Amino acid sequence: MNKLDRLNFENTFARLPDSFHSRLNPTPLPDPYLVSFNAEAARLIDLDSEEISRSDFAGYFTGNYLLPGSEPLSMLYAGHQFGHFVPQLGDGRAILLGEVRNRGGELWDVQLKGAGITPYSRQGDGRAVLRSSIREYLCSEAMHGLGIPTSRALCIVGSDEEVYRESIETAAVLTRLSPSHVRFGSFEVFYHRGQHEQVATLADYVIARHFPHLVDDADRYQLFFHEVTLRTARLMAHWQAAGFSHGVMNTDNMSILGLTFDYGPFGFMERYDPGYICNHSDPRGRYAYDQQPQIGLWNLACLAQALSPLIPAEQARDVLDGYAQAYHRHYAELMGAKLGLINAARDDIHLIGSLLALMHANRIDYTNLFRSLGDFNSSADATNEKLRGQFIDRAAFDAWAAAYRARLQQAPVTDSERKTRMAAVNPKYILRNYLAQNAIEKAEKQHDFSEIDRLLKLLAHPFDEQPEMESYAAAPPDWAQQIEVSCSS
Repeated sequence: MNKLDRLNFENTFARLPDSFHSRLNPTPLPDPYLVSFNAEAARLIDLDSEEISRSDFAGYFTGNYLLPGSEPLSMLYAGHQFGHFVPQLGDGRAILLGEVRNRGGELWDVQLKGAGITPYSRQGDGRAVLRSSIREYLCSEAMHGLGIPTSRALCIVGSDEEVYRESIETAAVLTRLSPSHVRFGSFEVFYHRGQHEQVATLADYVIARHFPHLVDDADRYQLFFHEVTLRTARLMAHWQAAGFSHGVMNTDNMSILGLTFDYGPFGFMERYDPGYICNHSDPRGRYAYDQQPQIGLWNLACLAQALSPLIPAEQARDVLDGYAQAYHRHYAELMGAKLGLINAARDDIHLIGSLLALMHANRIDYTNLFRSLGDFNSSADATNEKLRGQFIDRAAFDAWAAAYRARLQQAPVTDSERKTRMAAVNPKYILRNYLAQNAIEKAEKQHDFSEIDRLLKLLAHPFDEQPEMESYAAAPPDWAQQIEVSCSS
């Protein structure tokens, strides 16, 4: 296994012209200490877990010492934030150390989030706080456990250095791994500056690194945009099926590879509410749960504009026209699987929609209901009392259950087989806000990081029965309704 001083850095993004980034070293963080380390993510860059025993390990992952072969830089980008274009953003508190090629030939960005002031900090302090670092660390790994495309999290390093947000908090650095941190806004900044050569340079770079099968195609830019559109549609379908809300779907937070990243005020929906707003900084609900699919399309239209020097408008429109079909197809497949349907039928979307409407009217926990549907008894005389008892309107449930039973009979399998399939796609455990909050409070008040590691282990296997962790599947306690997350989260 590679040691810290032998990570295989290649740093392809650093080879782009200086207009794409600013080179700088991280700002040292005083007296750093390791909060949590993710051994599974470490394997992505061939990093031996034994390295955490080094006395200088925490210093390397705050940037106090530079990893040999790294070429630290912050990336330039722009973006539409809550619908308004901001001509320059960039990594205001993140520094890309470089890209490590693992033994399997994969390249992984290694980025320090919270590593200090950069030229793009816009009067910010360049720091991350322990609270938000814990949330992203846990959620990125929870999303991976759910099979949803995402950036990964290697470790959190903390410090007692004070950071000012709504109150005084302590600093932390999150090491984030991703195949790329290029985002829609990376193209927008050059388009809106009229620097169309840089748009082409960046597109050629992304295609060569991530879509090499398109390099020699005369229509490579259109085909590239088509693949980004499909990946984004699939990502939105995954979010909706999981009941996940990102909270800040600005174009600078949209991955060119269709990954979930830049976690902030995210939330997994508990009681089903299509208008669920997870971000306290979004009172109008621009990024509400039910708005995410159409915001995905809106953001793609912004990317299409940025790529317009390379793609004729008619071709871009043709690509965008395919987004809705791709999204609905993937969403229907995912939701059909959640209901244990082994083949698609025309009326499935109505069966799904009527269940969701019933869940909304009866204030049903989204995750727990789908998990418990695996116990549905499809016998003609079964009343499914345990399921029925979750609903206030029992007659409405009975009517839906009759339609569900009839649908299951169109492609009969045993209830046991169906339950096994449903358990593989309906998680028992998600990162509920109160679970994250419990871990945060232990870390902040007691310097006890054990709950972070416990959740990390739990959420790596969200579909498995874990009897010793049964309480973590419970619906949230009443006090959890008071938890608010915002853009500072």
